[in-house]
Amino acid sequence: MDPIRNPYAPGAGQRPPELAGREAERDAFDVVLERVAHARPERSIVLTGLRGVGKTVLLNALRSAAVRRGWGTGKLEARPDQSIRRPVAAALHVAVRELATPHRGEADSVLGVVKSFAQHVPSGDRAPKLRDRWQAGIAVPAVTGRADSGDIEIDLLELFSDVAGLAADSGHGIALFLDEMQDLGPQDVSALCAACHELSQQGLPLVVVGAGLPHLPAVLSASKSYSERLFRYARIDRLDRAAADLALRAPAREEGADFTDDALEAMYEATGGYPYFVQAYGKAVWDAAPRSPISAADVAVAAPEAETELAVGFFGSRYERATPAEREYLRAMADLAPEAGAGRTEIATAAVATALGRAPQSLSPARDGLLKKGLVYSGQRGKIAFTVPHFGRYLRAHPDDPGESRTDVR
Repeated sequence: MDPIRNPYAPGAGQRPPELAGREAERDAFDVVLERVAHARPERSIVLTGLRGVGKTVLLNALRSAAVRRGWGTGKLEARPDQSIRRPVAAALHVAVRELATPHRGEADSVLGVVKSFAQHVPSGDRAPKLRDRWQAGIAVPAVTGRADSGDIEIDLLELFSDVAGLAADSGHGIALFLDEMQDLGPQDVSALCAACHELSQQGLPLVVVGAGLPHLPAVLSASKSYSERLFRYARIDRLDRAAADLALRAPAREEGADFTDDALEAMYEATGGYPYFVQAYGKAVWDAAPRSPISAADVAVAAPEAETELAVGFFGSRYERATPAEREYLRAMADLAPEAGAGRTEIATAAVATALGRAPQSLSPARDGLLKKGLVYSGQRGKIAFTVPHFGRYLRAHPDDPGESRTDVR
């Protein structure tokens, strides 16, 4: 098979050639766009799921749908060590510039509010050093007295209101896409929920589409109790067999190739239907197969290459970020509940402590470190789970002793 024509794309956030299995979410978002366009009330959207299920890809697809309808859009990625001010300002700067509006003077005024929001340093904060000062890149004066109080909850609401008002005047809307939403700080989460709540009551055309790990709903609920009714939640999971087959077969047929039914069955068994794995195995199998149709024997030959690449890039890079104490904790999790290797089963933290022969309190630093690094998540008190599909079976297949290491993670 010609590697130049290989259609599969196992990149981080890279759109696959066939976005299979996400029709329901895309159709639901189209309804949101139409309802908002007709001044109907709608909720913002939160997508949740493990690493590698395609949340970022879906965010980008939804953003494209909004752009096609003339909406202004902006995207940002939350970071645990960064305030929401600058990323939101940069995203809304893009959204206002995208928005098709004849009211240039009004748009400049709103951009001035965006600039004011971005540049304000809350009272009590140290003035940034020269190397840390950030220029908004907005060629209009900052508007004084709007979105610059220093209270993020007040400022974000004023900013959203002004941007959404501009969109309403132009007959369109604003969509803000927020990836890694679980990494927002507590004050920023509270401010975002409050702003979305107020805008929904006013019927202003601004929608937030967030994506994050499975515990994101709990993060939002802990901040504002009404968040359960504020957002439309959609769990993004692995593909079913039909969608996984389509994700493999449709791109192959575009290139004049195909898979046998046995090969598709072997691919689903190897990938578990996780979109990132589907693309990684698809790429490896295409390169290894001598001819079309790709057979189950070709899958067996190529599987070790795909597993080696995942072991280094997808699993290994994450494992290397963990400290020795954190790695010990991860391995205890994997050994306790092999069925949790896909990340869908939560494990009791008390059971981890028992397995390691340690007091639960002594393991808190390791657990907290893993939570901050995004390697595990806690959906409920006293429970823990992997954020990465198949991470447990990777750990069991790759013991610390290099002499025992093997590439087969099945």
